[in-house]
Amino acid sequence: MRSAGEARATGRAVRVVTGYFDPLLPEHARRLAELGQPGGLLIVIVVVTDPPQPILPARARAELVAALRVVDGVLTARPAEVEDLLGQIRADAVAREEPEDLRRARDFATHVRARQGG
Repeated sequence: MRSAGEARATGRAVRVVTGYFDPLLPEHARRLAELGQPGGLLIVIVVVTDPPQPILPARARAELVAALRVVDGVLTARPAEVEDLLGQIRADAVAREEPEDLRRARDFATHVRARQGG
């Protein structure tokens, strides 16, 4: 990935976050802000095929994540492609958020059901 290489060449730290972001929640925005660094490059990989029965298609999730100010770039990838992308990017730090995203989605669904009275 050229922008990651350019960032490294200028001394900028490159961080990558992987996750489902389905749905994109305030907790995601807070986590991405935590992981982003002033002067660094934050790349997000939206995992395409998971979670099961996504609320939004991967492209919509990627567009929402890309709209966050702290995010410098977004890629989409199937689970089997993520490791290859991480190898290409050679990030200084990687945060795998998939397990937390599954928890976030469960908590969100529980909250919605409780508000609907069921």
